[in-house]
Amino acid sequence: MNPAYFGLLSLLGILAVASRAVVGGKRSYSLFASTILGTHSAIVCAVFGKLGVLQIVAVLLQILALVHYFRLTGVRGMRPNWYRLGVSIPALWFVAGSLLALPWAIALAMGFDPPLVWLPWIVAAAGLPASLRHKARDVDIVLDGRRIRGLRRLGHGLSHTLRPLRIVQITDPHLGPFMPVERLRAVCERAVEADPDLILLTGDYLTMESSTTAAPLMEALEPLRALPGRCFAIRGNHDLAAPQEVATALEANGVRLLIDEAARADTPLGSVQVIGLDWRWRDQSAAIRAVLGRYPRVPGIPRLVLLHDPAAFRLLDDGQADLVFSGHTHGGQIGLFSVGLQRSVLALTKIPDHGFWGMGHNRLYVHRGTGHYGFPLRIGVPGEEGVLRLHFPGSA
Repeated sequence: MNPAYFGLLSLLGILAVASRAVVGGKRSYSLFASTILGTHSAIVCAVFGKLGVLQIVAVLLQILALVHYFRLTGVRGMRPNWYRLGVSIPALWFVAGSLLALPWAIALAMGFDPPLVWLPWIVAAAGLPASLRHKARDVDIVLDGRRIRGLRRLGHGLSHTLRPLRIVQITDPHLGPFMPVERLRAVCERAVEADPDLILLTGDYLTMESSTTAAPLMEALEPLRALPGRCFAIRGNHDLAAPQEVATALEANGVRLLIDEAARADTPLGSVQVIGLDWRWRDQSAAIRAVLGRYPRVPGIPRLVLLHDPAAFRLLDDGQADLVFSGHTHGGQIGLFSVGLQRSVLALTKIPDHGFWGMGHNRLYVHRGTGHYGFPLRIGVPGEEGVLRLHFPGSA
């Protein structure tokens, strides 16, 4: 097949997606979809002539990708499993593989003849298991009160604390193609079965598919009703697109939503102060200081802060939090965790990507996420689930 025909098919599809989005009042989605599909299609066009017998497969997958993005312009709820498995997941795998094929496209454009043009899609396929499931692991975190110079990743350490504070964090489930209601509900059921002292939800519950009604999230979180008074939540950036749906689903299941406010939780270890900081696009520093100033520390009571974006951890004044719980990064989403190296693409930035961090006397735990969104797949960075055991000094 001539690459020009593939390009024409792609162009017509992108125009259809963008036009329907604009007509439906979704201008931002029109720009987003056009950018993703345009970049993806240009890369596939560049390598198309080298795909040989796989060209027909590429054409079929391109049709699925265009259908997936086109139908999101008029989404009315969660897609059935047959659609997820037959359209959305193959389409997003194809897009992920093509974006990874950018170096091959550049090499071909420069006149080189790189081998293994199909390799990026194999790598993307290897990311499917990490995108569709994750293994549970419990983590011990020692809050020793030391002062840390600069922002540093810390080891979790060992402790002889007889009774740590036991917490389950659920973050970034992103109900959608890779996170159906049944999967998130199972996560919540396992969280309740672990009988933690607290369950903390740190935002980004929805995607475009799940944001039109509160029903999917309400159903998924229903197991949390079994632990009244132990569940607290904040909002992430994606939740501001459907704030009422999120609030309704959380309230229906007994989860207290903290929007720049504090709560006192009673645990077997005594009272714990939980502060929820809402998502902000700007003026984060002033807002964080104002909220934490409005709710000062209570002597002798652990202080936990929920903050969706770990990049904002630097904005806390020293000593303001025993532990900050964040998500947002999905662990970097592309990395080498699956081969034993704890490095992701975010290691190239100053943003904490996952794990335990310290700066001054403040501590941060960045959860790798229950689900994901954004880049179509997790590659080498599986999601996270389990109990966080917090060991405080003097509590042994």
